[in-house]
Formats: sequence, C-alpha cells, structure tokens
Amino acid sequence: MSAFGAALRISRRDALRFKGRTALIMVMIGLPVLVITAIITGAATTAITTKDKLGSLLGAADARIVTTTSRTPLEQGPGGEYSAQVPTPRPERPWTPAEIGTLLQGRLLRWQSNVVEARLADGFDRVDVFEADMRDPLTNGMRRLVEGRFAAAPGEVVVSPELIDRGARIGGTFKVWRPDRTVRVVGVAENPIRPGILEMVALPDGLLPHQNDGNSSGWLIDTAAPVQWPDVRRLNQTGLLVSSRAVIESSDFEDPRPLERRGLIGTGVAVVLIVTETVLLAGPAFAVGLRRRRRELAVIAAQGASGRQLRTIVLADGLVLGGVAALLGAALGIGAGLVVVSYAARLLDWTRGPADVPWGPVLGVAALGLLSGLTAALVPAIQASRQSPVQVLAGRAAVDTHGRAGRPVLGTVLVVLGVAANVLAVRRGTLSVAMASVPIVLGLVALMPWLVQATGRLAGRLPLPLRLSVRDASRHRVRTASAAAAVMGATMMAVTLGIGADSSYTEQEANRGSVVPMNTTVVQARGLDDQAWARLRALVERQLPGAALAGGWRVTDARGRSMNLSVAWREDCRKSCPAPHYYYEPMPVGDEQLLAFLQKRRDPQAAAALAAGKAVAFDAKLVRDGMVELQANYWDVDPKLVKTLRVPAVVSRAADAAQVGVVVPRSVLAAAGLQAEERMLYADAVPADERRLSTEVRALVGEGAFIDVQQGSEEERLIVLLLLLGAALVLVLGGTFAATGLAAADMRQDLDTLSAVGGPPRVRRFVVAAQAAYISGLGALVGLAGGAVSGIAATWPMTRSGYRGTGTSLFDPGPTTISMPWLFLAGVVVGLPLLAAVVAGLCARTRLVLARRVA
Repeated sequence: MSAFGAALRISRRDALRFKGRTALIMVMIGLPVLVITAIITGAATTAITTKDKLGSLLGAADARIVTTTSRTPLEQGPGGEYSAQVPTPRPERPWTPAEIGTLLQGRLLRWQSNVVEARLADGFDRVDVFEADMRDPLTNGMRRLVEGRFAAAPGEVVVSPELIDRGARIGGTFKVWRPDRTVRVVGVAENPIRPGILEMVALPDGLLPHQNDGNSSGWLIDTAAPVQWPDVRRLNQTGLLVSSRAVIESSDFEDPRPLERRGLIGTGVAVVLIVTETVLLAGPAFAVGLRRRRRELAVIAAQGASGRQLRTIVLADGLVLGGVAALLGAALGIGAGLVVVSYAARLLDWTRGPADVPWGPVLGVAALGLLSGLTAALVPAIQASRQSPVQVLAGRAAVDTHGRAGRPVLGTVLVVLGVAANVLAVRRGTLSVAMASVPIVLGLVALMPWLVQATGRLAGRLPLPLRLSVRDASRHRVRTASAAAAVMGATMMAVTLGIGADSSYTEQEANRGSVVPMNTTVVQARGLDDQAWARLRALVERQLPGAALAGGWRVTDARGRSMNLSVAWREDCRKSCPAPHYYYEPMPVGDEQLLAFLQKRRDPQAAAALAAGKAVAFDAKLVRDGMVELQANYWDVDPKLVKTLRVPAVVSRAADAAQVGVVVPRSVLAAAGLQAEERMLYADAVPADERRLSTEVRALVGEGAFIDVQQGSEEERLIVLLLLLGAALVLVLGGTFAATGLAAADMRQDLDTLSAVGGPPRVRRFVVAAQAAYISGLGALVGLAGGAVSGIAATWPMTRSGYRGTGTSLFDPGPTTISMPWLFLAGVVVGLPLLAAVVAGLCARTRLVLARRVA
C-alpha cells in the first residue's frame, strides 16, 4: 500500500506539472462521460410520470372526473388512462353536478379544455385553452401565476409565457377563431410541466362554449376522504373516468421496467464501442506522458524499482486522471442536462418534471470513464516496465522492437468473422449489424500495428519530410497504431452511418409515390362557395409570393356532394405497380396548364390528347389496352357507392421519376354524369412554416380546406451528413493531434539536427504535417474499408424496415437500396486528413533547441 500511495503522489505531482497533457487526457475521458450523463439526466427529467403531473392535473383536488360520450361501463388504468368502453348508439344526456354528487360526495369545480386558432402578431396559430376558476383554492398548483391576475370575467384570459413572446401583452386584446371573439389578457401563468406551451386559461364557458360529455370536460372534486380504487371502479361502471390522487400516489404501476434483452444488447454494444474509442484516443496522450517521464522512470528503475512498480506508477496516472475526469464529467453532465432541459422545455415545448438524476446509470457511466482511463494507460504501463534505463539515461529515443507488429493473425480472423456476421445480420435489424461490426473494429485495431509496419517499408521512396515522418511512425508502432486506430474507429462510424442514412433517404425518395413534383404545395377544399375559394386562393398567393400556381378541379355528383377520384386497384397490379401512396391522393383534374405544371415542361402530344378527352398517365403500368380505370367514391358516405370510369389514356413522362397517377380531363367527368368545381390549387413552392399556413387556411375558411406539402429530404439529409462529418472531425483531429504532438516530442532531436545543418523552418513544418497526414490518412483509409462493409450491410434493415429475406440462398437477403454519398466520403477520407495536416503544420514549433547528447 505504501508503494501504491507513492505512485498516486507521483501521478498527482506529474499531472500538476504538465497541465496541458493533463487537460487533454481529462477532456478525452471526461467528455464522453459528460455527454452520456447529460443525456441520461435530461431524459429522466423530461420523461415525466403521472405522479409528476399530479399538480397540473389535479391541483389541490382529491380526484379529477372526466365525462365520456356514454354511460356504459368502461375500463381504465390506475393513472386515469382510458382503456375501453362499449359505446351507445346515441349520445346520452349530459351529466349534471347533482348526479355526480349522488355518486361521490364532495365539492365540485368544473373544468374543460380545447384548442382554438388565435390571431397573433405573426399570424394565426393553434393555442390550447384550459378553463377553470383558477381563483379557487382547489386549483392550487395547476398553473403558476407569473404576472397579473387570473381571469375573473368572461372574455378575460391568462396567457402562457410563450404567448407573451409571440406578441400578447397584459391589458391587450387579440382575436381567436372557433369561437370567433376577442379576448383580453389579464395575466401570465406557466404550465408546470410544459413551460413552452401556447396556452390560454379562462373561466369555464368564458371563452369556449359549454362542452358536453366526451369533449375534454368534467369536474375537480374535493372529498372528505381519499378516493380509493373501489370508488374509482364504481364510477367507471357509470361511464366516468377518474384520476385519483390517493390511487396514483400509492400505486407503483409506473416503476421503470427492467431493460429488455434487445436494450441490454444495444447498451452492451455501445459500451464496447465507446470504451474502445476513448481508449484509442487517450492512449497516445498517456504515451506522451510516458515519453516525457521516461528519464524519471529510468532513474527510479536505476535505484532498484521493479518493472511491476513502474507499471503501477503509470497505471496510477490512469486511475488519477481517469477518476478525476469521470467525476468532473459526471458532475458537469448532470448540471448540463438540467440546464439544457430547462431551456429546451421552454423553447421547444418539451415536457419537464422535477430534477431527476438516475444515480445508478450515472455512477455506471462514471465507472466506465474510470475503466477507460485505466485501460488507456495499460499499454504505456507495459512499455514503461520494458524500457532500458541505460538507453534512456544516455538520451537515446526508445523504439518498438522490430519483431513485434501487433497480432495480424488474430486481427485477420476477427475481420473475417465480422464480415461473415454482417452477411448474416442483413436479414435482421440495425442492432444486429452493429453487433456484427464490433469484431471488425477489434480486428482492425489488432491489425493496425502490422499495417503501420507494412506501410513503413515504403518510406524510402518518399520525399524527405514524408520519409522522416513515416520512418519515425514505423519505429513507434504502438503510439502510431493507437492514434490511427482511433481515427479508424471515428471514420468507420461516420462512413457506416453516412452510407446507411443516404441509402435510407434515397429509398424514401424512390418510393415517394406522389402525383405532384417535389417541393409542391397542394391546397384542397370541400364545401366552399366561390367567394370563400377566392379568399383562400388570395391567401395562398400572399403566403407564397412569386410561386407559379395551377388550378385543379374537384369531382362532385349531380347533387354537389364531394367525391374522391382515384386510380382503380387492379389485382394484377398489386406487386408490379409502384408504391400505392397515390391511391390516397385525389387524381388531378384539369387542363393543359395543370399538365404542364405537373410535367415542368410543355408536351404538345400529351396536351393534345388531354384536349381530345384522353387521360394522361405517368406510369405505363396503369394503362391497359389504351384505357385507364378510375373510381369515384364519396368521402363521407357509404364507401361501397363507387362509380367506375374507363377512360382512354396515353402515357407521358412526369417531372419527377417518383411521380405516379393520372391527369384527367374535365370532359370525361361530364360524360360520366359527374360535375367539377375548381377547389384544388397547386403551387411550385413550399411554405416556410407549413403548420402556420395550415392554421391560416383553417382560420380563413374552416375545416373544409387543408394543405399537403410534398417536400424533398435533401435539407434533412445534408444536416445529418454534416452532423456526422462534425463528429468525425472532432475525433479525427483529437487523435491525430495527440499522436502528432508525441511524434514531434520524440523527433525533436532529429528535427533540431535537421535545422542545425541548414534545414529551413518550413521543412520542420512539413515533417510535422506529414506525420499528421500519415496517421489520419492511414486510419481514414482503413476506416473507409470497414465502414463500407458495415454501411452496405446496414442498408438492408434501414431501407427495408423489418424485412427478412425469403430467398433460399444464404447470399440472397432480398432487395435493398445502396447509395454512396461520395462527396461526404471524400470529405471524411481525404478532407479531414488534409485538414489535420494543415493545422498540425501551422502549429508546429520551428525554434531550434540544441541539446547535449551522451555517447
């Protein structure tokens, strides 16, 4: 124990002496701990339970009663969640407070809630409304009054802080729609579990009309005795839903369940990969400390210290730095998680409960950080026990023995096993692919020293800076291989996810199956007169300025009832035709202008056919014997009332390859006894805020109109790839700079000798830059190979969710979509190593330091 205590004191002293290296190691170990702890803490705080919602749900009441549309018995859970109820053919008469009082004695307070559209400073938006007399003590805790007072008269409302940010002011007024009226703001109140919600609080019937049973209404009740589970079940028999404070507080129905097997496997895979990457990143930094302390360790060895004691000293570095980094990371992660949740809940309308720190998982993550520190110090500890005190004290640099070049046989076996496992995993899911990739990662790590030695043989053919760098890297294989393996792991992760994500987006685009081109907004309306339609069209023109518009017609019967026109489902088309998304979209009915809009060009032959009364199909499979079969049915009448139309058709090319469907001329409808009215509008632009435009449309003309936006995923795809590139950038540069700093320290005597014989400063920069380029380039190339295998394997589960190959051959896993993001791959494999080389060269020291060398 005295030797171990001395090792800890030496490590503490060394950590304080070399603050830069200490900070680097602690960041590499503590940053993953911080991020994971923050995620765990944030998830626990935002995952609120029914017990967390008691204040906002019940206030100070003993129970909350919710009425339903029927008085037949129902089933519910202990938290008041609805389960099942047999409905009655016709609505029952509304409940009265007197009837509730005969079932459960206590003081009742009515509440109800709904959603309205409110005219804010920047346009209409959907706003939640909660109505209850918040001045009553029974509502204490349901909303926290921030400013002003609660509503005391009809037409007065209290708004949430988010509505204040959107332009509402105490003493001011704004209009709401459904119901159409003006309200006055008298205060600001915050929802305790949703601080970012758009919400107004008013008196019962002060803003909303009186809501009958089954429409988010009921009573809060203050009883003389707690409402127990038998009372709840008795009320359930009359069709009432009950949330009881006593039942919820005494129940353990929301205790977290043990992790499922799949979750445990996924957690295990993540732990292995995180520990491996952390060890590979921190390993070179510990090796830097060993190189700088090798003279001190040699002196200790010369005084009689054994190899075991030298290993203990270096392992103490891992224990001290890993332990401190893990504790700091956990503490900062807890704080970061709570701070992020507090702001995100307000800005992003997240749910937020009381601060919740899951100490078990947090301590487990901290122990993981400590384990990573000890593991990262293991190889330098072994090197310390094997170094020659004579060589070190003589000033000769330590090099790795020529005969040891890792474990290439073991690495090759692991890689082959990983590739075979990926071949089998394609029939399962992404978790299986991730598990199958672990042997590849470990195998490439084991192969890396051999690869360093093999590439070192090419040094003689390279220019001087590269030759010096590659030879030095080959002489210090352990240091170089660790850093290159860290780069390999980061590159493999980025390449795997990049290929999988790009293939998934490509698959989505290929199966989009819409009748309109990409980046198109479609406005549909039913039951509007011509004046309302004109107002709606003017609104779209204002919201989408400069967009090209094309009108379309909606099908109606002779009595003016709206009908839906779609391509008939043919039995022989179930497997051979494109994805059937278009069956849920009305087929466009219009003229040459609409056809040109959908094709993004003028097609004289298709336009002539449309004018002659023929339909224009965008897919040849929809046409048989020169005819296309359409069906017209009702939206809200018996779906069996279907009218079938056989229409002559021609085939033409659409603007997008994913477009399907048929453009129908109006003359076909007249011949079939149907009518048409212009109630469709197509625009070749997408709104900046789709939800806002949808709310504006509903506020203007009611529920008879809605919008549909067909928008590509290019922006989302770009964001995902940039995030992956950013993560790879941090890991690649971190590992490269740690190894490059160590290499520059080891090569200092050689570089000083080079400068002493006349080498200009730029040569030193080129040598350091070449060292960084070699390490990151080798790791990136190896990571590209491993990531390509895993990424291609991941395309099956990512592009065919839940698909399992039905072929009889082992190598026939079924269809998939493989898309290679070449620009992204070039950025990871070429761009990042070049960036690392440039930054390392610019930051290299060029000052000559002469040193005395002992013979």
